[in-house]
Amino acid sequence: MSTKTAGTTGTKPGREVFSTRAAFLFAAIGSAVGLGNIWRFPYVAYESGGGAFLIPYLVALLTAGIPLLFLDYALGHRFRGSAPKVFRRIKPWAEPLGWIQVGVAFFITIYYSVIIAWAFMYSWKSIGKVWGDDPDAHFNNDFLQVDATAVTSLDFVWPIAIVLLLVWVGVLAVLALGVDKGIGRTALIFIPLLAVLFIALVIYALTLDGAAAGLDAFFTPNWEALGDSSVWIAAYGQIFFSLSVAFGIMLTYASYLKPRSNLSSSALVTAFANSSFEVLAGIGVFATLGFMATQAGVGVGDVVSGGIGLAFVAFPSVISQMPDVVGPIFGVLFFLSLAIAGFTSLMSLLEVVISAVQDKLNLARVPATLGIGGLMAVLSLILFPTTSGLVTLDIMDKFTNNIGIVGVALISIVVLDWIMRRMDEFGLHLNAVSSFKVGTLWRIFVVNVTPIILGMILFNEVRGLLTENYGDYSDTQINVFGWGVIGVIFFGSLVLTVLPWRGRHSLSGPPGTDFGVTPASRQRTHLPRKASTGDPIAAEDAHTGAPTTTAVADSPAGRGSTAASAANTDYREE
Repeated sequence: MSTKTAGTTGTKPGREVFSTRAAFLFAAIGSAVGLGNIWRFPYVAYESGGGAFLIPYLVALLTAGIPLLFLDYALGHRFRGSAPKVFRRIKPWAEPLGWIQVGVAFFITIYYSVIIAWAFMYSWKSIGKVWGDDPDAHFNNDFLQVDATAVTSLDFVWPIAIVLLLVWVGVLAVLALGVDKGIGRTALIFIPLLAVLFIALVIYALTLDGAAAGLDAFFTPNWEALGDSSVWIAAYGQIFFSLSVAFGIMLTYASYLKPRSNLSSSALVTAFANSSFEVLAGIGVFATLGFMATQAGVGVGDVVSGGIGLAFVAFPSVISQMPDVVGPIFGVLFFLSLAIAGFTSLMSLLEVVISAVQDKLNLARVPATLGIGGLMAVLSLILFPTTSGLVTLDIMDKFTNNIGIVGVALISIVVLDWIMRRMDEFGLHLNAVSSFKVGTLWRIFVVNVTPIILGMILFNEVRGLLTENYGDYSDTQINVFGWGVIGVIFFGSLVLTVLPWRGRHSLSGPPGTDFGVTPASRQRTHLPRKASTGDPIAAEDAHTGAPTTTAVADSPAGRGSTAASAANTDYREE
């Protein structure tokens, strides 16, 4: 039975939808393919056994990445809402889990945007190779003007602040246009453009002197690494972070799908497209590093780096060693690819927050985007284009990803299945609308395998962070931008849960059709049949006390027929 809440703000129009499957797929792929694909995967793979790493990576993809993606899609599509609304519709006391996911996305968004600004600026810098002979000194001293000791600083680096403002204007404009006209159309343009730019980059990288040496270093397997548990944990961590699962993004995007949507096949396309791009990035990055090592007369291992250092120090060094005409073109291709990959991910992160605010406050798209998006832009502009910005970013990134995302994912799985026992319901929903069916194996992967891996990752991270300060930063820096941010996310989730839902909402169970899958809260007991007639024995309904028989939808045949008709039925007003 639906629970309605009334307010004074009226009812906003029904939930937006992606007009085509392609728009959804490109948006989902754009979210998954981000900065980490380009600068994290190649380094992790190299450090974790080279070519041998692809084995645990593939196992992690099949046993954790895709199963969790299936779960996110099922939750969003079935309960048709932002993360807090989805968890509220599952159980009222589970709403804080949704707000924790929103909080994680909130903080990642405000620092992620400045890296995109850097990438856009470096695409321009590539033309003149303005970093000179020492890209490291240029990046830290001239470009960022880093003050590693300050907790906060109001010494702004104005060129970065201006470009960051433009990034925020761009992403807010896209999201203000809506799910289909904004996110969908932008993804349909940017993802093919990203593919063209990056493929061109990789093809040229393969022609460089030393490219073969770089690829040898990347793909040569170290089979002994497979016996190291940390390599397997690294593989699961890479899959987990790169697929954008379990912190609201894919759940929110799936809530914008039409009722007739093939969830499992869409998830498979998204997952394999993401992994294909990661391997492609590894080829391009290590072919380029092979060239760099050859020019310097050292081994590839001596020039390998990951993260921000790879993008803004190592690659500028490579570009400087290229011919005058080729180097700038290569630099523009690389940094534009980085910026586009980051921008499509930024859209998805910000949408998690905007969607939640829309639902909770019953706001239309534009006011919600300008209101919460404007606030996030202001915070981003205050914290990150400053001399203390890099330190703030580094600490916040470490804690929101390795504690926030991993923690909420682990708790969500425990709550959804170990406590509520709802995983079978979500599996049946997937099967009702999808061509690729899930069963016991999927449930084992999500409920048993994934929590063990997440628990190990979280335990190792918390132990390491409590043992010594991350990055040798001061206690104050760690407490404010690390543990402080985690605290704000947690307590903020409780406060936002207490706030009333404005407008009229269905806050219990799926809004509209249940696709022939009875929610656990409304399931009836299956009744034995009379041996002579096959008719169900009459019993009392668990909720009303009235005589009843087993519902048709509760039988396998009934479930299938009901789901088929439900797939052709539009959702009612949420």
